Amino acid sequence: MGKHRRNNSNATRKAVAASAVALGATAAIASPAQAAEVVVPGTGISVDIAGIETTPGLNNVPGIDQWIPSLSSQAAPTAYAAVIDAPAAEAQAAPAASTGQAIVDAARTKIGSPYGWGATGPNAFDCSGLTSWAYSQVGKSIPRTSQAQAAQGTPVAYSDLQAGDIVAFYSGATHVGIYSGHGTVIHALNSSTPLSENSLDYMPFHSAVRF
Repeated sequence: MGKHRRNNSNATRKAVAASAVALGATAAIASPAQAAEVVVPGTGISVDIAGIETTPGLNNVPGIDQWIPSLSSQAAPTAYAAVIDAPAAEAQAAPAASTGQAIVDAARTKIGSPYGWGATGPNAFDCSGLTSWAYSQVGKSIPRTSQAQAAQGTPVAYSDLQAGDIVAFYSGATHVGIYSGHGTVIHALNSSTPLSENSLDYMPFHSAVRF
């Protein structure tokens, strides 16, 4: 407890303490600190309280400089610093592309490439060669053949397809492609058709999986 600047009764000291609590100016003091003068405006009463200037958020209390004169030169800079620094922190955050979209983006770079039986890229592909290659571009290893891909992934309903899912077509899942979103698929169909992007309805749907 600090020293009083004038001789006051216990009732007066209690009034000063109660007023300080109402302003949010009281705090537990973990270690000794230099005392600051706390003034009750309009009364001529003041008391020294050690460590009160270190109370978190004290500078943001409206009119606090009337109660603690030593804060009059500190309140404004602290408040403005918080406002200026906040936008800079937000500017650093940027959403990253999903893994599925990254797979689609990789496959899309190969549209127009020739079909090659058993080919796995990077210049020619068969259907499962394309899917395997696109997944490898994001560090994912999946089975090599269309039937194995359709059997080993996590099944996905037609209505729940997401970019990057593998879609199997025809009876026995003999053909696969990469769902590219908005009802389209990227695939390597046959030797007479370059790698292309077509509607899901272009071929009979068999199943879909996600790795």
